[in-house]
Amino acid sequence: MERLTLPPGGAEAIDEYLEYRRIVGEDDGGKLFTPEEFEEYKRKVLPMRVQNRLYVSWRSPTGMDCKLVGPETLCFCTHRYKQHKTDFETMPQQRPISLPCQVTGCQCRAYLYVPLNGTQPIRCRCKHFAEQHSAASDLICTACELPESTSSQVSSLRKPEEDDMAFFERRYQERIKMERAAKQKGKAPLSSTTKPS
Repeated sequence: MERLTLPPGGAEAIDEYLEYRRIVGEDDGGKLFTPEEFEEYKRKVLPMRVQNRLYVSWRSPTGMDCKLVGPETLCFCTHRYKQHKTDFETMPQQRPISLPCQVTGCQCRAYLYVPLNGTQPIRCRCKHFAEQHSAASDLICTACELPESTSSQVSSLRKPEEDDMAFFERRYQERIKMERAAKQKGKAPLSSTTKPS
């Protein structure tokens, strides 16, 4: 195993670069700001971010925040939340707020959270993952022979009238009922791989 050795002051330089990346992101267009440009950027942008900060979460129909969206959270277009427009001089009045992707060539016009099952993204009703769909607003599957428009958050197991968090809640409640029934009959609880019907 190789050992990484930093020269004196190297750790501080790495910390400064990480701070720079967290603040500037990709706004520098790939060319690092000079220290003066960086200070000017912070003076202009940071107060605006504090005043108009967006707190994004994926919410259940009952109003419970189920997943807080952070800078590294993936969008349906396969780019991260931090690569979408999140800085506003004044907050838009229309709701929901569209956060278009700022990556050059990406057709995504609004951030769409991709729900995960553990570390794996769920599949849509065509059985393909999010990255196999067009990032344009129609979300057409590029892997299907007969492309059809699909929802960004639809699983093949979902009941059509349910939204996604109701689907997960329904599956969890079914699992709890099955475990209680097994305990009442004197059987061992179901293994975690058993799927309720």
